[in-house]
Amino acid sequence: MAMRMRVTAGVAGWLACLLLASVLAAPAAGAATPPPAATPAPAAATATGVTITGVDLHDGMMLQSGGVYYLYGTMYGCGYQWGLASPWCGFGVAIARAPAGPWSKPVRLFAPSGVSPSAKMTWQRDCGDSKAGCFNPRMIQRSGWGTDDGAWILWFNAPADYTRSRANAYYAMVCAGPMGPCGGTGRAVIKPSLSDCTGNGDFSLVLDAPRPPMMLCTMPDQTLSSERLTATGTGGTGGGRHNLAGLTRTEAPGAYRDPATGTWIMTYTDPNCGYCAGAPTSYATAPALDAAWTAPKNTDPALGATPLGRRGISATSCGGQSRTVVTLRGQAYQFIDLWLGTRNEARAGIRLEPLVYHGASPPGKPLRAFDAWTC
Repeated sequence: MAMRMRVTAGVAGWLACLLLASVLAAPAAGAATPPPAATPAPAAATATGVTITGVDLHDGMMLQSGGVYYLYGTMYGCGYQWGLASPWCGFGVAIARAPAGPWSKPVRLFAPSGVSPSAKMTWQRDCGDSKAGCFNPRMIQRSGWGTDDGAWILWFNAPADYTRSRANAYYAMVCAGPMGPCGGTGRAVIKPSLSDCTGNGDFSLVLDAPRPPMMLCTMPDQTLSSERLTATGTGGTGGGRHNLAGLTRTEAPGAYRDPATGTWIMTYTDPNCGYCAGAPTSYATAPALDAAWTAPKNTDPALGATPLGRRGISATSCGGQSRTVVTLRGQAYQFIDLWLGTRNEARAGIRLEPLVYHGASPPGKPLRAFDAWTC
């Protein structure tokens, strides 16, 4: 969505309220008006996948707060093309009453005409003119951990920063709320201090309350690293791990804690592949986010192991590429971009595929670590 004027905090706040009211006020045909915000209901016994189309938000995430679903992503509709100097459309957010929608029209979180205080240039120059883009919008709320003040923080990566000066590619912006605006007057734009996630790649922020979130990041050599965030959620504390699970040629890590076993599950694209339609998804496990990760080995190829070995979850990822893991109403989903394989991905869809873990398959037994994906 292209916006030609810089949006002030007051106008953006009014627009956010108007969008929220329009989505939540009018119930679907035959449905009752949604009840006031309440504690989310437990996940259904059998979760089903969701495909989202027609929303120009990509390589992002989804969260649920107060009965409202928020979808974040990078926008392409103004003409951005990866690898070419082109308009950078920015990051947007849309809202809905259910993951399947209908979704509101995306609202931009901050203007491309704003200035990066670290790079000392506009976001358009850093993200668009550089040809490198800016990606991976990740929104978290300081609630139940750290300073616990309810503040909303947007993270993203600007790969040109690393190319230009070998500074880490990441930024953290304080936001007025889950719909922004982020940065700007009275709200900090921070180039985080990081000791382990010092590269430029895809990343996720994994909630681990009452401890601050853990950052899982893709390094320039396509290995994975981790680093715990500070109490403010705007920097790293160091002491993380490198070469997670000994993996190479990977990217886009995400993780969740399996409620049945207490095991932490990390998923990732395997191998890495930009804008690929049909990139495999694999997994690794750990007893804690701070612990060592282990990826299953291919010890029994005759029993149907994928070419990736027993660590493979899906060979095609629903025809797209896994980006992160989101947990909605207690159920973990793989967040998948249904890429078209083009420089401009405005028309690409999103797939949420349930992650249902059964434990590692022992040697000599058929592979069934996860429920088979139905897409």
